[in-house]
Amino acid sequence: MRFQGKKALVTGAAGGIGKSLVRKLRAEGASVAITDIALSNVEAEAHFPGDLSAAQFCDDLPNKAKDALGGLDILINNAGIIRRGKITEATDDDFKSTMAVNIEAPFRLCRSTIPILVKNGGGSIVNIASCWGLNPGPDHPIYIMSKAALASFTQCLGRDHAHQNIRVNAVCPNEVNTPMIRSGFSIRGLDPEKAIKELNGSVPLGRIAEPDDISDVILFLASDEARYMCGSLVEVNGGKPVS
Repeated sequence: MRFQGKKALVTGAAGGIGKSLVRKLRAEGASVAITDIALSNVEAEAHFPGDLSAAQFCDDLPNKAKDALGGLDILINNAGIIRRGKITEATDDDFKSTMAVNIEAPFRLCRSTIPILVKNGGGSIVNIASCWGLNPGPDHPIYIMSKAALASFTQCLGRDHAHQNIRVNAVCPNEVNTPMIRSGFSIRGLDPEKAIKELNGSVPLGRIAEPDDISDVILFLASDEARYMCGSLVEVNGGKPVS
């Protein structure tokens, strides 16, 4: 029960990793506020459906979560989107929407959460960056740029707020077996099951990550077990480099 009595806000709660996070946080004693575009199938103490590309929604959300839960100790910036393709094929909307969700939303949520955590005497923020933001791969320039920014942002906040007992870290996954990756294959005309099987063969551990593989590391960073980690970027990739 690492999170007994803790209050947590999780974004992207309706996705594969998000659902895993919420389930495990609650199982270990946390009260959880969640956000996503639609949340009908996710159980939590407080639901805030909404669009993270809306600035005011992000600015207000941490205080709404605090009021609903009676406090706030943990923020997990799990939400993210991916737009694939070469820069010459990218649209203005590809750029704006990716930056809005992948970096502006965490910026706004952290900016509003940190004063709450300061009043608490500390807390934890975990961002979800990507191995691709640390070691860029081909044909994903907008996504990679956003995740590189989030990784750098994490390192900055980890340093700037450690003296306030606020730990800011990031998990950097490679491919994960989620609805997002499956829909990406479908959009490109590929059979998701066959594509994932091929991806499994490219990973030294023999398979791409399942959501629980990633959520376990996120929750480690959010917990007191990671009490001496600040500004860390933890790659969770099964031994597979970005290529």
